Amino acid sequence: MNSTIPSSNAFLQVCNGQTPDRTPIWLMRQAGRYLPEYRAIREQHTFMEMVEQPELAMEVTLQPLRRYDLDAAIIFADILPLIDAMGLGLEFIPGRGPVLHNKLTCEADIAKLKTPEIETDLSFTIEAVRQTAQALEGKVPLIGFSGAPFTLACYCIEGGGSKDFATARGFMFNNPEGWKKLMDHLSSSITEYLVAQAKAGANALQLFDSWASNLNPIHYHEKVLPWVEQILQAVREQTDVPLLYFSTAQQSTLKQRAQLPCQVLGIDWRTNLEMARDRVGSEIALQGNLDPAILLSSPETIQSETQRIMETMKGQEKFIFNLGHGIIKETQPEKVNTLIETIRTFERH
Repeated sequence: MNSTIPSSNAFLQVCNGQTPDRTPIWLMRQAGRYLPEYRAIREQHTFMEMVEQPELAMEVTLQPLRRYDLDAAIIFADILPLIDAMGLGLEFIPGRGPVLHNKLTCEADIAKLKTPEIETDLSFTIEAVRQTAQALEGKVPLIGFSGAPFTLACYCIEGGGSKDFATARGFMFNNPEGWKKLMDHLSSSITEYLVAQAKAGANALQLFDSWASNLNPIHYHEKVLPWVEQILQAVREQTDVPLLYFSTAQQSTLKQRAQLPCQVLGIDWRTNLEMARDRVGSEIALQGNLDPAILLSSPETIQSETQRIMETMKGQEKFIFNLGHGIIKETQPEKVNTLIETIRTFERH
């Protein structure tokens, strides 16, 4: 842990098994396009320019901290440049989203993948972490992140986004040896990328498995979880920062995920937090899990739904409030204020 961060920071206290004086909160995609100040920058730059220019990435990372009483910042970056550096030809196309022009179709394609030089190929994000950590002056911890290997593999094989990543799943079943080679290749680079962010100043690291809900529990256990564990263990051996793992759905895998070498499990909005606590036990912290769509509703609904989660986790010291996935772009900024104010005024004990 970065020693310059105050020992009273609630987010890091929970991550490190300590008792916070308030329920910490940060939000996935808190730095993003729901904010008018973000959109003002976006009008002048492409998305990738914002990611690849450290000064812009730093500015966007800091924007929500100027508006809101948050307990952590998360670096503004994207999960796909890592696989772009492997030779997949990433392009963000307006109205379509990310496209990988050199998607993987067979085992021979996997053998041709480049091994990224993290300090060179991803230097923009590493430098953004370094500059942002300095700008925060130890007042708020900074979270670095990466996509998990299954989620990145889905993009590699589909060549972009998908409703259910059926092509990627089919590849996984039809090419077990190729799948293993791909997951090994991705895991090695993900590990190096996360470690580099910690060395640059990130105070915590989150691994995102955004598309794990497309698998049944047996296949998740066999074809995903071993590599997640491998990454987390390797990063843990090389850094001393807290590790967080976020996975969508997969309620029946909670006990397995609780055995991972991380301090925090991120829970999506489809999972009951009380059940999650029962299944994972008391040793690991939980993070979540307000449905992001709630922030599109009335202040009264936001208050009641937030209070419901707070009541469920009342007396739970190992809890970080977050959304069950990223903020929806149509969210009005004042609705986030309502959320945070509700948490801050809630009687925790």
